[in-house]
Amino acid sequence: MKKVIIINSAANETRIAITEDGRLAELFVDTADKEKMVGDIYLGRVAKVMPGIRAGFIDLGLKQDGFLHFSDIGSRLDEYTAMIGEEDDEAEEEEIAYAELEEQKDEDSTKSSNSRQEPTPPRTQQIPQRKRDNGRPSSTETQLEKGQEIIVQVTKEPVGKKGVRVTSEVSLAGRFLVLLPFDNKIGISKKITNYKEKRRLRKIVQGILPDGFGVIIRTVAVGKDDASLRNDVEGLIKTWREIEKTVKSEEPPCLLYKDMATTSSVIRDLFSNDVSNVVIDSKKLHKEISAYVRFTSPQLLQKIELHKGKQPIFDKYGVEKEIESTLSRKVWLKSGGYIIIEPTEAMVVIDVNSGRYAAKRDQEQNSLRTDLEASREICRQLRLRDIGGIIVSDFIDLEDERNKKKVYEELKKEFRKDRAKVTVLPMTEFGIVQITRQRIRQNILHSFTEPCPTCRGTGLVQSKTTTLNHLERWMRRFKSETKEFKVTLRVNPELEETLTNGALSRLRRIMMKYFVLITLESDPAIPIGEFKVISRKQGKDITDQFR
Repeated sequence: MKKVIIINSAANETRIAITEDGRLAELFVDTADKEKMVGDIYLGRVAKVMPGIRAGFIDLGLKQDGFLHFSDIGSRLDEYTAMIGEEDDEAEEEEIAYAELEEQKDEDSTKSSNSRQEPTPPRTQQIPQRKRDNGRPSSTETQLEKGQEIIVQVTKEPVGKKGVRVTSEVSLAGRFLVLLPFDNKIGISKKITNYKEKRRLRKIVQGILPDGFGVIIRTVAVGKDDASLRNDVEGLIKTWREIEKTVKSEEPPCLLYKDMATTSSVIRDLFSNDVSNVVIDSKKLHKEISAYVRFTSPQLLQKIELHKGKQPIFDKYGVEKEIESTLSRKVWLKSGGYIIIEPTEAMVVIDVNSGRYAAKRDQEQNSLRTDLEASREICRQLRLRDIGGIIVSDFIDLEDERNKKKVYEELKKEFRKDRAKVTVLPMTEFGIVQITRQRIRQNILHSFTEPCPTCRGTGLVQSKTTTLNHLERWMRRFKSETKEFKVTLRVNPELEETLTNGALSRLRRIMMKYFVLITLESDPAIPIGEFKVISRKQGKDITDQFR
């Protein structure tokens, strides 16, 4: 499979497209007003603890508080908490603690040595926790306290009205390794299957990793020498030492560490030997990426190209047209069938239709072919649009259980290309497949679109008849509660046409029925399903008074 990374940079927007065999597979958009937040580390303060939902809300200085589920509170919270505070204050409190200990020893000199108390570690907020067998605290027993200072890292971008999701288990991602402070374990990517290579990498890392740190060895580390891994470890530890210094001097809420921008993180995480080339249309960005790759993976430097043609880079590789299809609810299949993608508040619903590919003969095989093609396209669309959460797909009905299993296996095979965690359940007797996909960032559509001010994102507007019925009810309330008889009515031009149509128009009938003189004004800014009434006597908008 030929994989290409294409980077288009504009004044206030950077777009990164990843194509597989010439087709758009993933798309990232980085704008000034929507910066990437996953990986950022904050010093926050617990704003609220809600045991009922087993979670706390952390004030990070953002619009919405971060969401910290009890299951995301690591077993090493005490170590992180001990980092917080002024170094001078910490030393002073340590001296006081040991002075008190000496006094206690003098008082208990006649007692058994076992009765002596050890000092409590200074500046550490002790949080009572009982741990499960896996080392994590029990989510029902973890205790957070309002006002408590805590170090957290963003794991999910804000979605809609929800704030970021955070964890207290902090990590720093490098090119070849992920550094885990206060953790002595060495993990290896599951995608590294060669036993000898795993053993070699583990041995190298064990020799260069300082005490008190753990790492996860990434897939791109395969074949790397000691020097490359050592440089990565030293760079990550240097970054962590800077975070330690910052946390001593800052007050919450504050940002301790800003992870790489989208473009840099894509190169760090996805640019490996299986990528054919990286094409960039910005000289500045080309220079920056080349410098980074020259330092981390010099053997990949020759794969980086600068696009110099007059034709826009996304047009040259056919990406621009494919981006337009991501905004469409209907996606056509090569066979003539199509899928409909409908996002809702709770889930995303996908409907598979045979379309023109609906021959009467051999219906089962035709349905199977369409379902298999739809399976591949659904997996691609979920990656491309970065759709997460619950996805329900309604496939064309199949009678043969073996064919249902083929569709299920096809979905599982295609989702192996996905970097997000995906769970797929077998097809039900009604042709329904349930999928859950890890949600990390917002659906890509949010980068290109915003809710319609007229329909407020529903895709529907109130009918003209319903609006006119609301207007009549408004007039009835108005006349029953006031003695005014002159108003100005402002409506959308389309509603104005309906009101004034005919010899005995709807507007004239309303005026005769309620004995009110209405001056009609057209206003394109008013949605079709709304109207405004201005009192001529008071000279102000009185619409809300009589709704």
